[in-house]
Parts: sequence; C-alpha cells; structure tokens
Amino acid sequence: MAVYKKSYRPYQGELTPSWKRFLVIPRYAFEDLHRSRFLTIFYLASFLYPLIAALIIYIEHNVEALKLLNLGPAAQLIAIDAGFFMSFLGWQSMLALFLAAFIGPGQVSPDLANNALALYLARPFSRAEYVLGKASVLLVLMSLMTWVPGLLLFWLEGYLEGAGWAGEHARVASGLFFGSWAWIVVLTLLSLALSAWVKWRPAAGALVFGVFFVASAFGNAINTTQDTRWGHLLSMDTLIGSVWLQLFLGDYPASTGAAFFRLEAGRHLPFWSCWLMLAAWCMACLYMLARKIRGVQVVR
Repeated sequence: MAVYKKSYRPYQGELTPSWKRFLVIPRYAFEDLHRSRFLTIFYLASFLYPLIAALIIYIEHNVEALKLLNLGPAAQLIAIDAGFFMSFLGWQSMLALFLAAFIGPGQVSPDLANNALALYLARPFSRAEYVLGKASVLLVLMSLMTWVPGLLLFWLEGYLEGAGWAGEHARVASGLFFGSWAWIVVLTLLSLALSAWVKWRPAAGALVFGVFFVASAFGNAINTTQDTRWGHLLSMDTLIGSVWLQLFLGDYPASTGAAFFRLEAGRHLPFWSCWLMLAAWCMACLYMLARKIRGVQVVR
C-alpha cells in the first residue's frame, strides 16, 4: 500500500492474550484432521473397547442381566481389578501408537518442506510455543483414547461397587492417569521429532513403528549375544510395561503386565532404570526438535 494515500489504519480490535496464542495451531490442525474420513472412522472405532468394558462392568453388577444371559455369579465372570484396567490401557495405547504414526508425521514435516517455519516464528510465537501447539493435537486425541475413558470406567465401577471401593483401589486410578501420560508424552515427542527430521510422511510414520518394533528386536539380540537383560532398555514395550506394573501393582507385582505390553519371565528391569531410559528418550527427541525448529535455515 502506498504511503502517500494515508489510508492505512492499525488494528483496533481486541488482542489475544499471549499465553493462548499458540492455540491457533491446533485449531486449524483439528480442522484438517476432521476432513480425513479414514481418521474419523478409525478414531470412532477406537472407542469400541471402552464401550465393551463399560458393558462388562454393568453386567457384573446387574443380577437381572446375569439371569437373562444364563450366567453364574458375578465373581465367575471377568474380574474387575488392576489387571482389567491394565488390559484396557494396553489395548488403547496400541491404538494410540497407530494414531501417532498416522497423524504425527504430518504435523511438522509440511512446514519444513515448504519453508513455513519462518512465517510461523515471525508471528508472536516462540519455538517452544510452536512445538507445544503441534504436540497438543496428539496430546488431546490420545488422552481421549486412554486415561479419560479409563477414569470414566473406574468411576463407573466405583459407583456400582459402592462406597469404599474407589478409595481401596486409588492406585488403579493413579496408574491409569500417570501410566497413560508416560506413554502419551513419549509417543508425542517421538512422532514430532521424526516428523522434523524425515520430511516424507510415509517414511516418518514407518519410523515410529520401527522404533517400537525394531528397537525391541535389537534389544533382544543384545540380550542373546551378551547374555544380559539390559538390552530390554531399548524395548519400548518393556519400558512402558514395567512402568505400568509399578504404577498399578507396586514394587513387587504378581502379574505379567498389560495386553501388548506383557513381560516375560526374566525381562523385568529395575523400575528406576525404566524411568531413566524413558526420560532419556524424551530428552533425545527434544534435542532433535531443537535442532530443526528454527526460524532460518542455512543451506550449504
């Protein structure tokens, strides 16, 4: 606009508070994801297991339903205990892995491929706010798949079981919450870091599965050749499964873990080493993001 026309007027409207400006990133990201029919069907299908689990809990406490189905006492059916909720969390967490591999690589790689980071960071965004905005998409979607329905099932069981049950099994509720977040944070940072370094979306999505499965196989090879068990530190399912056992059952669990995250005999590792390795994974992913998320690029 030519200056001599003097028709320019500054923006006079209300300014968005600085603490929530990054929310514009997930707002448009959710709109783009909503256009994918496959993603919508997959996400709705992921709530089938919670509905089945809720139906099981209801039938366990409904005498008329038991008589109608010609079933015996409730105690002979599926036990609603820590193992029940761990199996629920294991199944939903595996679906969260597929979700992260599908939508995670598309969060950062398009911005890098089209040199759009300079446009983002020219706005009142810091690099941390940019990463938080991208990560919030995965954090919200995976939370709605894991700990949110898990705590609703816990509340339903506590309501039907009567006063006192929720207090006696408070460790299960804390395990659902913190165990879910341990998996969600690792998956989110891993998918964003791979998206930042691998600009081709299919390859980045395949690498998410590669870290989960190939690293586990590599850890097993180390254990076999070196006659040790510390190779399981490279196995993501062993790390998460060990953490869940500690959160749900304490330091001396009498269980093999959750579905898809079960631990075989001899695979148990000290819990402190599992937490430390998960923290190392997160720090490595943050370092990878810090190297790539920049306002300028140096091309040699």
